Amino acid sequence: MMGLLDQYDTTKRVQLLVFVAFLQCAAGFYLPGSFPHKYMVGDQLSVKVNSLTSIETEIPYGYYSLPFCKPKEGVKDSAENLGELLMGDRIENSPYRFKMRVNETDVFLCQSGPLSADEFKILTERIDEMYQVNINLDNLPAIRYMTKDGYFLRWTGYPVGTRVQGDYYVFNHLKFTVLIHKYEKNNVAGVIGTGDGAELITTNDQNLTADSPGYMVVGFEVVPCSVQHDSKLLKNLTTYSKYPSPIKCEPDKVSMPVKEAQPLTFSYEVSFVESDIRWPSRWDAYLKMEGARVHWFSILNSLMVIAFLAGIVLVIFLRTIRRDLARYEELDKEAQAQLNEELSGWKLVVGDVFRAPDNAEFLCVAVADGCRILGMAVVTIFFAAMGFMSPASRGALLTGMLLFYMFLGIVAGYVAVWLLKTFKSGELSGWFSVSWRVACFFPGIAFLILTILNFLLWGSHSTGAIPISTFAVLLLLWFCISVPLTLAGGFIGTKSPRLEYPVRTNQIAREIPTQRFPSWLLAFGAGTLPFGTLFIELFFIMSSIWLGRVYYVFGFLLIVFFLLVVVCAEVSLVLTYMNLCVEDWRWWWKSFFASGSVAVYIFLYSINYLVFDLKNLSGPVSAILYLGYSLLMAIAVMLATGAIGFLSSFLFVHRLFSSVKID
Repeated sequence: MMGLLDQYDTTKRVQLLVFVAFLQCAAGFYLPGSFPHKYMVGDQLSVKVNSLTSIETEIPYGYYSLPFCKPKEGVKDSAENLGELLMGDRIENSPYRFKMRVNETDVFLCQSGPLSADEFKILTERIDEMYQVNINLDNLPAIRYMTKDGYFLRWTGYPVGTRVQGDYYVFNHLKFTVLIHKYEKNNVAGVIGTGDGAELITTNDQNLTADSPGYMVVGFEVVPCSVQHDSKLLKNLTTYSKYPSPIKCEPDKVSMPVKEAQPLTFSYEVSFVESDIRWPSRWDAYLKMEGARVHWFSILNSLMVIAFLAGIVLVIFLRTIRRDLARYEELDKEAQAQLNEELSGWKLVVGDVFRAPDNAEFLCVAVADGCRILGMAVVTIFFAAMGFMSPASRGALLTGMLLFYMFLGIVAGYVAVWLLKTFKSGELSGWFSVSWRVACFFPGIAFLILTILNFLLWGSHSTGAIPISTFAVLLLLWFCISVPLTLAGGFIGTKSPRLEYPVRTNQIAREIPTQRFPSWLLAFGAGTLPFGTLFIELFFIMSSIWLGRVYYVFGFLLIVFFLLVVVCAEVSLVLTYMNLCVEDWRWWWKSFFASGSVAVYIFLYSINYLVFDLKNLSGPVSAILYLGYSLLMAIAVMLATGAIGFLSSFLFVHRLFSSVKID
């Protein structure tokens, strides 16, 4: 090792030592969101239930909204983060009782009372709407395997029941399989988790010796069955008693019908199986990536679009602009004046190109909020790609997005006031008003949409409805942290120097010649190119959100995101140059919408996805929820991509006219 170090200079040695120290630290800690929990033989395992979900309605309901068995100690909510509450997750304790490495069969759980008319109606509706029961053990969702039409399928959770020939059947017997792995002692000093029962674990505990037979949970599987229990054998049974006769769990058969005024009987069995799966790999069963070639095709498609646009930009810069500038600068003043009368194109709008845009303050607000959304997306996707927002940390992604958006308010305030100061040639009047509008613009739109959708969810008695307390927390975060940070950013913007225009603006605006094609039509059509770079990845994201699939390929998403930024900048730059060439100096808003129009195509794609991929979505409430969230996503994308296009065009125009000598 020393011989190797001798080959490096002092700087290289320091870098190598830091890298080695980092590897040692990395070996000692797990990524946030999950931690190894050691269970001794016979230890109690905490089984929890989550909200009932369905891809038919997209409206979650509480587990105990159906006549399921309840725990003896009563129903208790688990601690949930802000992201879980916004996603509609409601984690509660369950009556299922497991003991580490203790196999149990034919365990009687409970018998419900006779189903009332309302209970029967709700239960049959949930079966028709294909609701899934979600159960967690040690922060792992129960996974179900099945083979259909020759395909091997994986599902999280299990259906409430099924309908066969007009009759309803409930899955009342569950066969659990818990995969365990022997606890492997390491040099972990302490790990803080954010999953169920998160706590500080230290390896200095006297009970955690190397010889103690401890185990870790590395898998949780479930097989649901519909079993008809003998009512005569249930009379003297209590919870967790052994059912007198063996219960045969046959997944392909159903025999427990749902009938009004008849009770439901529930039972379960659990077995523990030692597995070769190690702790870091226990989520692989949920995150098996399918269609990797499709993701690479998406990236290749984006690179082709970028190469095409880069070629156009190269022609503009290296041939047209450089040739025009060289010809213009070689002439004397009289020849330049004569040439100005003969020339056409971008050189003729030199006295109007930096004329303040219409609705300048609103443009400042839109660009500033777009910069904040863009920054939030970059930071969130980066940390997710690094593994800090894994699916093991429920709600971590949404919580991180909210926090990043909130703290980036200082950037939004700065950008808005800096732009306003530039538009007004250094005047500071109105900076507080613009900062306030930035702090309230997009959050106000989001709050309005969420409030409307929340009323619909409240009317449906769904757990997806945001609680009043959570609404209060969001308002406090908005007005007590986000707004002050935005105002502070605006104040900093007043102290920063503005961008000086390289040319003077004429007092009288130049008349714009009649255009052959409407320039706004070109701006709308330009959005097809950015959309072409992300529509494949957009399908996977939509499937993750609305079809209950786990999305975790954030590395691919990060690449596609940066490619999208490049395409938006190139599209806006080309369109701005085209506008200037036809002597149209009103390029400000057009550069914003040239790249921001991709949001229109995303919203249209969302409608297409609703019609063809979510065609089983039932009820107007579900459709309104879907369209409401899709509209909110489209507005956010428009602001972010519009900011990219505007800022890139602004820098391009400033650099272009800085090269023109004007007396």
